Amino acid sequence: MQDHGYMKIGNFPELINESAAKIIALSVVIFSVLSILTQSSIPAFFLLYGFFARVLYGPKFDLMSILALKFIIPTLNLPSKMAFGPPKRFAQLIGLIFTIVGILFFYIGEEFLFILTFGILSIFAFLELALGFCAGCFMFSYLVKWKLLPESVCEKCSNINFDI
Repeated sequence: MQDHGYMKIGNFPELINESAAKIIALSVVIFSVLSILTQSSIPAFFLLYGFFARVLYGPKFDLMSILALKFIIPTLNLPSKMAFGPPKRFAQLIGLIFTIVGILFFYIGEEFLFILTFGILSIFAFLELALGFCAGCFMFSYLVKWKLLPESVCEKCSNINFDI
């Protein structure tokens, strides 16, 4: 096992199925919008569990990921194009942070900030779903470029000639 010079938490995969990422993005849009429309924290807690599970272990313990990988993708015969895991993990971490902040806003009675937080989360999830644009991955690449994250976190990410 390679030492990246940072503490390793969980067991996130090196590669992620892009079709599964889009299905997860759809579930994030649905649960975010449900939280806003119903003014309920219940859908938000589904998001919280999903983001937490995916940040730590990728799709291994996330119910939506399992559903996507075992049933939806094979049933719809969706392509299995792969993407690098570390940027996707970073994106999941941002989603986790937004979800925690949104839930906190809900419980302290800041309705506008609750709606704003989950609205932003749903917009970025929709960008992943509809356009394949991962804002967290975009941020990740700049954090590596600006040397705020070591290249060793995802050496293959910066190698344009690397085949997945």
